[in-house]
Amino acid sequence: MLFISKKKHSIILSLSLGVLFTLFANVADAARIKDLASVQGVRSNQLIGYGLVVGLPGTGEKSSKFTEQAFATMLRNFGINTEQGQALKIKNVAPVAITAELKPFTKRGQKIDITVSAIGEAKSLRGGQLLQSFLKGVDGEVYALAQGSLVVGGLGAEGADGSKVVINTPTVGRISNGAIVEREVASPFSQGDYITFNLYESDFSTSKILADTINNLVGPNTATMVDATSVKVLAPRNISQRVSYLATLENLEFEPARASAKIIVNSRTGTIVVGQDVRLLPTAITHGGISVTIGENADVTQPNPFAPGETAVVPNTTINITQEDSRMFKFDPGVSLNDLVRAVNEVGLAPGDLMAILEALKQAGALQGQLIII
Repeated sequence: MLFISKKKHSIILSLSLGVLFTLFANVADAARIKDLASVQGVRSNQLIGYGLVVGLPGTGEKSSKFTEQAFATMLRNFGINTEQGQALKIKNVAPVAITAELKPFTKRGQKIDITVSAIGEAKSLRGGQLLQSFLKGVDGEVYALAQGSLVVGGLGAEGADGSKVVINTPTVGRISNGAIVEREVASPFSQGDYITFNLYESDFSTSKILADTINNLVGPNTATMVDATSVKVLAPRNISQRVSYLATLENLEFEPARASAKIIVNSRTGTIVVGQDVRLLPTAITHGGISVTIGENADVTQPNPFAPGETAVVPNTTINITQEDSRMFKFDPGVSLNDLVRAVNEVGLAPGDLMAILEALKQAGALQGQLIII
């Protein structure tokens, strides 16, 4: 067991009373610890359940075995028995999957929002009412009970000839405060002698700066780097003092380290994001494009009047090939990729051409940075 000296305890307790908020207020590009890291053990939990939505205006489920079984089971719970093999009319009923997020420190009796999604052939959940359903965690235990009227943002309409119009998604709805929490999730926040900050983006430099920021404020050896993600911080054992202590620490501001040089290329949308530290080695680039256009035209041929034969459709294909002028760019050592992008834009090349240039630069070893294609 770790014992904290009286001197260290006095420093920690003084922080937990809410002092020393101004040391890092004027740091350029500074961010709060709470914006860059989370506290280990303080996390949400996902809940899921199955239920029935009733009261639909004929937009519910068609005949399906599992929906009939669930509907018949619900009726038996109320003392209503159905005949074996009896076909149930369930066009006003829809089976749904229910999902929710149980946030940390949510107490028994509090309410949470839920999302309800059709899992069968229901056309719309608009106007429906969710019957009482269990929401379970990954351990199989029931953590909440869900029930209520759905709010559906989507709309669908269908004509007799089969034509239809769908706006947004009518088979998914929300119920605000639609579930009551029946079981709490134990949190390790109050256990042990440390709290641990986990960075959202792993970086050794940022992890060190975070630890140094806390040590400069509280005292040496208060915060210790665990790895590129985690920083372990000595904390009071008393839960009230620990909450106040964390409230002070998470509002401290520090300047995170600059991220590694990266280029993110989205090949589907043509989006290119270039980091500020990307550099080019001495290089020369030439890029020429060939445009191939293929046109399909249908010609109609007809026989002469009173002549035997039938009207026919004859395809007529035309192919045009054009080659653009090649342009060469020459760059000196240490030139940023921003200069390359500016040069490419000046000659009017498309984002796809820039992607090709970036890939060629990476293959040639002239690009200092990671090229990530998604």
